[in-house]
Amino acid sequence: MRFPTMHERVVDELGRRIVGGVWEPRHPLPVEDLLAAEIGVSRGALREAVKALVAKGMLQVRPRTGTRVLPAELWNHLDRDVLRWKQAGDATALLRDTSELRRIVEPEAARLAAGRAGPEDVRALYDALAAMEAAAAEPARSGYVEADIAFHRALLDAGGNRLLGSLGRAIDIALEHSFLISTQTPGAVEASLPGHRAVVEAVAAGDPAAAAAAVLTIIEAAEKEIAQSPALHRDAP
Repeated sequence: MRFPTMHERVVDELGRRIVGGVWEPRHPLPVEDLLAAEIGVSRGALREAVKALVAKGMLQVRPRTGTRVLPAELWNHLDRDVLRWKQAGDATALLRDTSELRRIVEPEAARLAAGRAGPEDVRALYDALAAMEAAAAEPARSGYVEADIAFHRALLDAGGNRLLGSLGRAIDIALEHSFLISTQTPGAVEASLPGHRAVVEAVAAGDPAAAAAAVLTIIEAAEKEIAQSPALHRDAP
């Protein structure tokens, strides 16, 4: 992966090492001079990268004890970089976490949307569904995953709860990873469209129970598609 700035490259290098378990939690990072030389950057660039990872909850800097890796339970797991590093390191765990989060959040978000969505919210859902249908009709299906993400983001926005809307934007990378895996199962794309249409129609009709049930059906189908996806078994022996 190429990065536009040196700072982003160093943050990525350190973040991948932390998520990959190169340094144990509570243990100090290597001496600053040695680590900077190993990565090929200045001490100043290394320090700025460390500050970024402190903000993500991954590192702690204290006088006399140096810079230490914090346990994973203290990390900001909704941070886009952390999600990306987890995807590269333990994709299966990220898929499980994403599915569990969707089960907890999306059905209730659909209930809220069915009770609160205005005309613009419903239009955003219909537009995302139309984009999904158009992409599904193309041989390459380019843009399908992006349209699917836009649909679920619009659903979280439609409930009028700003925290849910922010959550939807925060987990874009996790959703993208999940959808890229699930849509590689034969027939998954075609099978998903009626369920998404059922969500929109339930929201437009103001039927919270139907909206929640339709979303849960989508999530359950995605779990089965992920389990069967060639993308997960391609490298299996």
